[in-house]
Amino acid sequence: MNQLRDQYDALLLDLDGTLYRGPEVIEGGPKALAPNGDSAQRLVYVTNNAARGPGVVAGHLAELGYPASSDDVVTSAQAAARMVAEQLAPGDHVLVVGTDDLAAEIAARGLVPIRRFGDIPPVAVVQGHSPTTAWPDLAEAAYALRAGALWVAANTDRTLPNERGLAPGNGSMVAALRTASDREPLVAGKPYAPLMENALERAGTRAALVVGDRLDTDIEGANGLGLDSLLVLTGVSTLEEVCAAPPERVPTFVAAGLEALNDEIVPGAVAPSEVAELLRQHPGRAVRVRAADSEIR
Repeated sequence: MNQLRDQYDALLLDLDGTLYRGPEVIEGGPKALAPNGDSAQRLVYVTNNAARGPGVVAGHLAELGYPASSDDVVTSAQAAARMVAEQLAPGDHVLVVGTDDLAAEIAARGLVPIRRFGDIPPVAVVQGHSPTTAWPDLAEAAYALRAGALWVAANTDRTLPNERGLAPGNGSMVAALRTASDREPLVAGKPYAPLMENALERAGTRAALVVGDRLDTDIEGANGLGLDSLLVLTGVSTLEEVCAAPPERVPTFVAAGLEALNDEIVPGAVAPSEVAELLRQHPGRAVRVRAADSEIR
């Protein structure tokens, strides 16, 4: 059987909404990614969430049943720290809005993470998701941005899926600082290239399939780098949104869940408006989507 996954040397896997929701595993995910016959893809876990370090993320994945080590994880915190370090000098102060794990990534690049705008003004502000971010944190960052500091956001996801639904994501906090500072950040995470390029470097190949649940991050990011993509309907984006998506957000494939990786693709390619009917006819399989210009990717 010609499985979907057999066409690629690596799978670049989103986490929130694709493999789990908050602390809860998405049913069937670990089985779908388990070694399957001759399939031996490099699995790279690519997360826009900058709250946790790679080791913590890998531990969480392993607890849920996914095969993962810290070397398999690429985070937007790492990409953001790399972006900042490329523009600053060693020892420069960086104001961190986010978790201690994000601050650790900054320190690992030879920079000095701080939390307040003080006597030594920070050269940059780096912002990532933290469930404890509050007004005082945003205020310190606003002072630094108004003083001219470089601004790098780990990601701009407006929402964050968890076991209860959709919570505010880092992008909602970025929006607050955008309003307060009249500034626009550089962005490390999907759909922008830095995080995806880091993931391809880790995978060691460009023959990769991007797998995710969001059109505006995973799919747009894949299209921007010329990579194939699989949208799974286990998280944020819906079939209705697929139908209305602009060309840059149209996925190569759509499936109900990750189990489609281990099955044949439904023959042919269809317009976005026809995907729902084919998924109903072929549960558990992926449908190839025809691009808006009628070219089959």
